[in-house]
Amino acid sequence: MLSVESIIIGAGPCGLSAAIEQKKLGIENIIIEKGNVVEAIYNYPTHQTFFSTSEKLGIGDVPFIVEDLKPKRNQALVYYRSVVKHHDLKIHAQEEVLKVEKIHDHFIISTTKQTYKAKYVTVATGYYGQHNTLDVPGADLPKVHHYFKEAHPYFDQNVLIIGGKNSAVDAAIELDKAGAHITAVYRGKTYSKSVKPWILPLYESLVNHEKVKLHFESEVIEIKEDEVLIKTPEGMQTIPNDVVFAMIGYHPDYAFLENMGIELITNEFGTAPYYHRETMETNVENLYIAGVIAAGNDANTIFIENGKFHGGMIAEDIHSKKLKNQ
Repeated sequence: MLSVESIIIGAGPCGLSAAIEQKKLGIENIIIEKGNVVEAIYNYPTHQTFFSTSEKLGIGDVPFIVEDLKPKRNQALVYYRSVVKHHDLKIHAQEEVLKVEKIHDHFIISTTKQTYKAKYVTVATGYYGQHNTLDVPGADLPKVHHYFKEAHPYFDQNVLIIGGKNSAVDAAIELDKAGAHITAVYRGKTYSKSVKPWILPLYESLVNHEKVKLHFESEVIEIKEDEVLIKTPEGMQTIPNDVVFAMIGYHPDYAFLENMGIELITNEFGTAPYYHRETMETNVENLYIAGVIAAGNDANTIFIENGKFHGGMIAEDIHSKKLKNQ
């Protein structure tokens, strides 16, 4: 068993920031990551451009300098790798945490590779790894995807996109460039207000020129091997289909949080973990959460640019506890 003062679960930007802030205050820590550094960003579409500026995405007092105002996925990957090197962070990659158990005044963390003992634990696992469920017949067919990487494989294919927010709109624009035949269904009455303002005109143009056949106030009823049944304001329609992208959102791994003893609460957006706003400490003493996972189902309130500050709050609280115990 490996003993360490603090364990951080997740090597995304907010997990990295937490490790940096703890290290500044002399708190020994290790990050455990089931993939590698910023795994979620690596899994973004290859063409992805961030909503935020590079300055707001920067962490650990390491400048994020790019020529364009808004950085792209590959630039972010390079940047966050450089942050890890600059701060000499200890990351145990390709290692998944299976269980976190509180025993008296410490935690036992069991992973796919070994067991750790720690006084403090910070969970910064995000939500991108768990997609929302599409509850219709045929949703489990191999042609149904919840993540979009790149468009080339879908040239001359009949593609259905479910959803109308950023991930759906981004996918539609790229699929059009690759020559796919696109239908989109969205439950909203009009375009989502959350769509990035610089890409909405492109999407509207595709719809207006019928390169994307967009159905508002519509939903998928059934997915079959070579067609899809959709319900629209004009009635039921059956359309030919080769592939479905269900871009219907993501959520934290609530079972993982609950198994640690973290209390889950219900708010206007659904489920969210309980925590103290000033310290990010949960109802379990010395167990903290950081980053977008704190928002629960409301993915529009916490991002990298404000979630990165959770690490400082956590580090200060741990440091304060240590001083009291001296």
